Amino acid sequence: MDGTVIVIILAVAGVASVLLFAIKGISDQLPDLFESFRRARDAWRRLKEEQGEVTKPDDTKEPPSSAAVPAGDEEPSVAACESP
Repeated sequence: MDGTVIVIILAVAGVASVLLFAIKGISDQLPDLFESFRRARDAWRRLKEEQGEVTKPDDTKEPPSSAAVPAGDEEPSVAACESP
């Protein structure tokens, strides 16, 4: 019976040390995991922004050509509107 208690104590200590080793290994990998997650999130945001830019119309408007705008208040003549 005396040997059984020692074996149980050693088994519990072994399980505890394996658990601590596993927890330490996982916690050492967490910063890399968070960095990878951040890079993936940034890449996803850039992709969505690029897709949004492609589908949005340009905000810049071209000024109307001078031929379409009459000078002053006068109306363009009929001859200027007709093509030869």
